[in-house]
Amino acid sequence: MVVRQIRVGSDNFSYLIHDRETREAALVDPGFNASEALSMIRDEELDLKYVINTHHHSDHTAANREVIKETGAQLAASSEDGSKLKEKVDVNLEDGDELLLGCLPLEFILTPGHTPGGLCIIVEKEFLITGDTLFINDCGRCDLPGGSLSDMFVSLQRIKDLDSSLVVFPGHDYGPRPFDTLGSQIRTSGVLMAKDIDEFSRL
Repeated sequence: MVVRQIRVGSDNFSYLIHDRETREAALVDPGFNASEALSMIRDEELDLKYVINTHHHSDHTAANREVIKETGAQLAASSEDGSKLKEKVDVNLEDGDELLLGCLPLEFILTPGHTPGGLCIIVEKEFLITGDTLFINDCGRCDLPGGSLSDMFVSLQRIKDLDSSLVVFPGHDYGPRPFDTLGSQIRTSGVLMAKDIDEFSRL
């Protein structure tokens, strides 16, 4: 697969994405410990172009500096959340932006709610990396600093409009399985089934 899910610590997920032809790669949310991802990058002789943060929380970003130092990768994050990172952001991402790994497209969707500048990433129109916006059968907390219940509801409605065949890869292993199709989640997840903000707020 062009996307590999890597467990970091007890329940965080990091994602290593690479183009099969050029070996260009990106690492999404290194977390607190990027040792497994770095081993993969070295062993497979990948050319890590980007470290991408879906949001600024430290359980997703603490190993940014280590990975960048070892690989020379550029750091990419949303303008909003990137301003809260310790490291200099090289690529400020906005809604609808796209990066290429060789010929492999990464499309970015701004999904505030958990944080003001949360991002989701569509990879090759097959995979959807959702960070802490959407988990399997749940969504990210909205009661932390910068969180917004109303923004989260709007972001989830945007996600519902995406291709239902996309495979959802969340930022944490909080559900009954580590990934699922978006179509399955639309049919079974309460946070996506909620008809309005009032119903959503009662979950």
